[in-house]
Amino acid sequence: MSADSVQPTGHHYDAATIQVLKGLEAVRRRPAMYIGDVSARGLHHLVYEVVDNSIDESMAGFCDEIKVALNNDGSVTVEDNGRGIPVDEHPTQKKPALEVVMTTLHAGGKFDHQTYKVSGGLHGVGVSVVNALSEWCEVEVARDGDIYHQRYEFGGTATAVKKIGKKPSSGTITTFYPDKQIFAKIIFSYETLASRLRELAFLNQSLKIVLTDKREGQEKTETFRYKGGPSDFVKYLNENKNVLHPKPVYFRKEREATEVEIAMQYTDGYSENIFSYVNNINTIEGGSHLIGFKSALTRSINNYATKNKLLKNGDTALSGEDVREGLSAIVSARVADPQFEGQTKTKLGNSETKGIVESIVGDMLSAFLEETPAVARKIVEKCISAARSREAARKARDLVRRKSALDSGALPGKLADCSLKDPDLCEIYIVEGDSAGGSAKQGRDRKYQAILPLKGKILNVEKARIDKALSNEEIRTVILALGTGIGEEFDAANSRYGKIIIMTDADIDGSHIRTLLLTFFYRYMKPLVEAGMVFIAQPPLFRVKKGKQEFYAYDEVERDRISERIGKQGVTIQRYKGLGEMNPDQLWKTTMNPETRTLKKVDLENGAEADRIFTTLMGDVVEPRRKFIEEHAKYANVDM
Repeated sequence: MSADSVQPTGHHYDAATIQVLKGLEAVRRRPAMYIGDVSARGLHHLVYEVVDNSIDESMAGFCDEIKVALNNDGSVTVEDNGRGIPVDEHPTQKKPALEVVMTTLHAGGKFDHQTYKVSGGLHGVGVSVVNALSEWCEVEVARDGDIYHQRYEFGGTATAVKKIGKKPSSGTITTFYPDKQIFAKIIFSYETLASRLRELAFLNQSLKIVLTDKREGQEKTETFRYKGGPSDFVKYLNENKNVLHPKPVYFRKEREATEVEIAMQYTDGYSENIFSYVNNINTIEGGSHLIGFKSALTRSINNYATKNKLLKNGDTALSGEDVREGLSAIVSARVADPQFEGQTKTKLGNSETKGIVESIVGDMLSAFLEETPAVARKIVEKCISAARSREAARKARDLVRRKSALDSGALPGKLADCSLKDPDLCEIYIVEGDSAGGSAKQGRDRKYQAILPLKGKILNVEKARIDKALSNEEIRTVILALGTGIGEEFDAANSRYGKIIIMTDADIDGSHIRTLLLTFFYRYMKPLVEAGMVFIAQPPLFRVKKGKQEFYAYDEVERDRISERIGKQGVTIQRYKGLGEMNPDQLWKTTMNPETRTLKKVDLENGAEADRIFTTLMGDVVEPRRKFIEEHAKYANVDM
């Protein structure tokens, strides 16, 4: 068809068709633009937005206590003892400043760097977005000896600002109830909030944050306060690890209006765990501050090793990978005008920050190494050992590279590949054992579903360096199948599949294999997890059959509910001990058909907490693992 023969579609288009969304209506129409999504993550983001306002008051030096409460009615209350949001009339808007802040986008005191020198919320959209996405929101402000109150509904003003009492201290109390029209499920996770609030308390030395759950049957309170700040954060990360030096290296310095705070400690482990922040925002994609830190770390340790003749004949200069092995570090910068970039807008782009951080870390770390030679020697010896293992790993990688996954003839023999080649359309099931692999291969859609059966349990990479990991046949098989490479050569963009699905039996062995695989992905292919490409299949535990009726249940409660609904007489119940017990048609219908299956996405909401859990479950220290299992065994859904 030629271009001039294309028929126009749609209705009349003129000035009258241009819509102007007033007030906060734009937020309600497109909430994901402002909070990421309207699932559990977006729901919790509402709390973070309100808390961030209080954190900004703390960074400005006016607040030392924040209280967060999960109320029994489903609402959330955030209280601080800061200055209180101003309530006097705004000079241009001609209404109380409180009302302007709560009902207007891009309104706030964070643009001029006088009210707030540095801030986490720079766009003035935070609390107004929370208000826009709430059925109701109430704010109580204590200022100048008086208490003021205002209520909002669906983002609009419901009552005028009025004085309701007296109070000698200042502060702000915000209570909101999320809108059921926006969020399908309004259930706040105490653990999710605790994780973020703990992180904020670590990053803001001596700030006290209290989290209280007031919901019936779930009542509890935790207080987060860490006078050691980032040093305490590193100790927390390394709580279940063997450290090379008992006291973390810590320094804090300001240069050119940028404040840099670093805490770091080496362990005898093999993975690096560096978490970077700018104005309390977790910069999960790194950026210029992290580049500056890594550069200074590599240079300082190499300089010390060379100066003190610790590198022997045959030893090459230490690489960045060598000096970061076993390192846990917090890199926190406070920047007046942070410029964020990257896919998630959490990568610092300010080029000048690299030089500032590099300079500060270089000066402070070099001085530390000179002043503590015993610790310095331990660190350098650890780095040299890593360098020697890196050479062994290079040889192992060469073996994997020779069987390049880009060459279809070199794919693992046990892999049943799919016919499509577009990664966005393809998915791979990593399956436990040949029996389940056989059913999956027969039941799959060969066009876009690949099956990779694994033989037994893979190596626990938490306790092994990469060279040893690469000598494990099952791990090499996974690397070859995915095509991403490993170590320095890893590139998530080369993955041959857009979805990587772990499918194991619902028993102890299956759970262990799943955890081993997750540990491998987290330690060596973390960008796949961060990109939301790793999933866990949810096969049913029971088949409930009565005559020609057939139902599948994913737990005991659902099994009993189905049995009661269809009548227990004549019902047969089959308990699946393993995936291999399902015939291909059943496996497809329940676990592999995109229209009917349930997949759990492996989410990395908080990297620091994830690292701690992997160390607890898969590391060398037994007691923390026993304690974790005792506390969480009631949530497990496995057969003993």
